Amino acid sequence: MSLLIEHRGPVAVLTLNRPEKLNALAGHMRRDLAEALEAAGSDRNVHVVVITGAGRAFCAGYDLDLGTRAEDATQREMAGHWDPVRDYEGMSRNVRVFMSLWESPKPVIAQIHGWCVGGGTDMALCADLIYMAEDAQIGYPPARVWGEPTSVMWVYRLGLEHAKRLMLSGESLSGSEAARLGLASKALPVAELPSVVDEMARKLATIPANQLAMSKLLVNQAYENMGLRTTQLIGTFFDGIARHTPEGIAWRDLAMKEGFREAVRRRDAPFGDYGEAERA
Repeated sequence: MSLLIEHRGPVAVLTLNRPEKLNALAGHMRRDLAEALEAAGSDRNVHVVVITGAGRAFCAGYDLDLGTRAEDATQREMAGHWDPVRDYEGMSRNVRVFMSLWESPKPVIAQIHGWCVGGGTDMALCADLIYMAEDAQIGYPPARVWGEPTSVMWVYRLGLEHAKRLMLSGESLSGSEAARLGLASKALPVAELPSVVDEMARKLATIPANQLAMSKLLVNQAYENMGLRTTQLIGTFFDGIARHTPEGIAWRDLAMKEGFREAVRRRDAPFGDYGEAERA
């Protein structure tokens, strides 16, 4: 099963369960997540949802079968068949899944350890609260080439300076740095993370579910009024464009020829971060 669901009294724990792939997001996992969140939202016995990952990472982003997908994309482009609207529609389905964390009437806590990168951040940053291991890493490396964050939550969870720095550079934050900047509620030793998250979830669960729903909706509405949905529309379009710039296509072709790890290593060499992690 790509998603494990455990009910601990009033707390529903959803665990991304593809540890051999660092919980990279595949189509069936996204569907399972959306269905689980909908079920938790309508379950009167559930007051709080926790989302975490099995194994050594929270989520390594999208599961990219670059060999097949890139070859198909090249053939479509040679025939002039790349359709930006169809691309937007496809990526929008992913954004809708991620935003189901935001839209759930139940508070959602993201419990992050290891790596949370790429599309994994688009998902995690849609949660209500974020708790991280001190040595966890969160970032969006495709901002260097071949992508833009579709949920664009960096902008809404950080101030202008730090949002621009991370989106321009693609650099990652450790859990400790994320907590210092206000991106995460707390950063803890990884061994303490589950118990602290569980304690917070159980505290929230003592509050009536309708009160939690109103408080969440009230805060969310303030951000909706700031233009969140319009920003996401643009971000999702730009993500498709970024994958089809000359530089984006060249990077994809490099990945096809030399392998994804080598392409990542070369992209990240000036920063010395994700490339080294990919090889580890």
